[in-house]
Amino acid sequence: MLHSIHYQIIYLFLLSIPVACISWTVTHEEVFREPRDYCEKKSKKLKSFLPKKFFYLFTCEYCFSHYIVLLFLFITRFHLLYFDWRGYLIAFFSLVWIANIYMSMFGFIRVGLKREGMEAKIKEVELKECKDE
Repeated sequence: MLHSIHYQIIYLFLLSIPVACISWTVTHEEVFREPRDYCEKKSKKLKSFLPKKFFYLFTCEYCFSHYIVLLFLFITRFHLLYFDWRGYLIAFFSLVWIANIYMSMFGFIRVGLKREGMEAKIKEVELKECKDE
């Protein structure tokens, strides 16, 4: 069933959310630290091109998002603008792009929050030192 362009755009922005979430979680969060560290070591050690790139994809949110998008396109059959292979191709690159915008925004916000937390800790130490004097 071919949906109107409005529904396709809504689906594009909504489907990009779980893609970004999964990609970010696997490539950045503590819960996947050990497998990610293993993959990073393997990607640096291996000389063969394909195995090296296979392990690298688990360390890069941009690279990993391509594979997550493939999985989501297979599961949802989402297409954009066209109902044939062209629609899947456009959807593929569009989902990757929007998901990576989401991850960039999340990373930017997260860095800002960490900076604010560090500044607050520095001020606490300074206040404590002032009281001790």
